[in-house]
Amino acid sequence: MKKILTSSNYEIIPLDTRTNVRFYTSVDSGSYVPPHWHDAIEIIYLFEGQLKINTEKSTQILHQDQCILIPPGEIHSTLCATPNKAIVFQIPQIFMEKFIPHVNGLHFMLEDPPHLPNQTDNQRQKTKLRQLKNKLEKMQFVMNTEPDGALLLFNSLLFDVLYQLYHNFSTVRIDSALTKKNQNLERIKPVLDYINDNYNRQITLSEISQIAMFDPKYFCRFFKKCMGTTFLEYQNDIRISHIYQDLVSTNDKISVILERHGFTNYKLFRKVFYEHFCATPTEVRKNNSVYQKTTL
Repeated sequence: MKKILTSSNYEIIPLDTRTNVRFYTSVDSGSYVPPHWHDAIEIIYLFEGQLKINTEKSTQILHQDQCILIPPGEIHSTLCATPNKAIVFQIPQIFMEKFIPHVNGLHFMLEDPPHLPNQTDNQRQKTKLRQLKNKLEKMQFVMNTEPDGALLLFNSLLFDVLYQLYHNFSTVRIDSALTKKNQNLERIKPVLDYINDNYNRQITLSEISQIAMFDPKYFCRFFKKCMGTTFLEYQNDIRISHIYQDLVSTNDKISVILERHGFTNYKLFRKVFYEHFCATPTEVRKNNSVYQKTTL
């Protein structure tokens, strides 16, 4: 799935000015999007293939006809190892604030399939989830076919989805926890900017701690708390995302790609790469259709 990320891996969402949301069908032949976040609810509804999604709380493999909701401000990454097709729907927090009371005090979530202890409640939640998916399918149909009054119909469905999210997929959250988290994300943005601008060279702990204006020991704890990973692991993650893209979209030698993106320890690279993709770089390249097409 194509993402527009700033250097700090905050996702910039290109909105449709007629609807103030982003809704599109993603056709992905293979990609890895490193940890990032956005000030919007993101709903991914998978039609074909699989998608691996890592969030702050879990790792999930999304299968055909499954849906996931990623709340605003939640750090997540995605891996498309085989071709997939999905609806991607992003609703900015600032847009929801206009229509949903106290939206900043709500936590949006859905589980697909539901796993509620009570069978009746579980079946009821399945019905609500099916209704949400039906609305997303109708929105996709309107966008693809553009019938007479398409904009009116799309916006009508949009507000229907907002109503469903508010009533069926939200709970009250603790404001202080949300405020603290947002403050931490804002504070770490300059650090992520610096890492992303200099990821292809060695960045020392002393150097990056000065950017954050923290003591090195405290910086390590703060970074892990904010990002759910260590500073070195994050830097390698950014390198891996660039390397993966070059593997599947160019014919360049692996050694050249590694040098380009600053991964000088080949043994460590193979270990980290396999941990991410459960495959070697050669296997990823061989199985990717984009690369196969360029080598015929």
